[in-house]
Amino acid sequence: MVLTRLKAKSERKLAKQICKVVLDHFEKQYSKELGDAWNTVSHPLSSPKVGIYTGSVFALLVADMFSSRDILTSPSCWQHAILFNRFNYPFELEKDLHLKGYHTLFQESLPYYPKSMKCYLSRIPSRMPSERHQIGNLKKYYLLNAASLIPVLALELRDGEKVLDLCAAPGGKSVAMLQCAYPGYLHCNEYDSLRLRWLRQTLESFIPQPLVNVIKVSELDGREVGDAEPEKFDKVLVDAPCSNDRSWLFSSDSQKAACRISQRRNLPVLQIELIRSAVKALRPGGLLVYSTCTLSKAENQDVINEILNSHSNMTPVDIKEMARTCSQDFTFAPTGQECGLLVIPERGKAWGPMYVAKLKKSWTI
Repeated sequence: MVLTRLKAKSERKLAKQICKVVLDHFEKQYSKELGDAWNTVSHPLSSPKVGIYTGSVFALLVADMFSSRDILTSPSCWQHAILFNRFNYPFELEKDLHLKGYHTLFQESLPYYPKSMKCYLSRIPSRMPSERHQIGNLKKYYLLNAASLIPVLALELRDGEKVLDLCAAPGGKSVAMLQCAYPGYLHCNEYDSLRLRWLRQTLESFIPQPLVNVIKVSELDGREVGDAEPEKFDKVLVDAPCSNDRSWLFSSDSQKAACRISQRRNLPVLQIELIRSAVKALRPGGLLVYSTCTLSKAENQDVINEILNSHSNMTPVDIKEMARTCSQDFTFAPTGQECGLLVIPERGKAWGPMYVAKLKKSWTI
């Protein structure tokens, strides 16, 4: 009864924050596209023997009673991973996290999982305080949605490679790339001027001076980068502008939200143009990874299918094994693609949405 009342109170509070225009739109689309993966409520675990449900215990129980849809609309169930900065390693924090029951991401390591990358997470919803930006001082960790690391790992980064992060702000994936390998050249591009400042500050907070010399930050239209730097890069990440399901659900301006929804159909056009630019920038034999933080099939599978149908020099790379290896920490919905994965939030694994697709550029057209 206590849990029921607390859950009901939490739902009433959250209902005031959720944008009904967006939720209604998502309900209609995702119920059709994802079916049970969107709607089905997980079975609750047996209640622990405690007298009052508070704090993390309550949050865990609520998460266990929520569907993927409910987790997305309930920030109290969200989880945040802690990516360590190898350039200012937090040894004391690591000891503390171990004592609190945190574990490292990808305990069953991928074949190409870099030992230099350390990311900790807990199955209980919790959030570390963010570190403040201080000029001249490197931060020790970066808070992120753990699913954001999947596209970075899919790149299979190696020391000395030339890498392009085409839509780089706010910079979390660029920081993660530098935890994986020392690039010969890293080009971080962001077209939006406000987000560009955020990107620069993130890089300044995590990257030591010697590495700054191999990093270029630009404010180019991503659709033009391929023509400006043709076949220059070994690896390209297109973390494309997308519907961003989590943030859209909590839009404070309903009129602005309605406008976003009406313009949503235009996003796949932009995403396809960005990937086409990335294909031009990629050298033959190089890898391209596309990612979004939406569940939308039109922005995910349909975009990749269009690229594969229109580019004979791009071939899909099977990443099903990656899903099997990561199943301990992530839940995946079917995509109908060997080259594509879709992370959906589930109880105790409140990561995503995150769609990831991996392609390779062939030597001959």
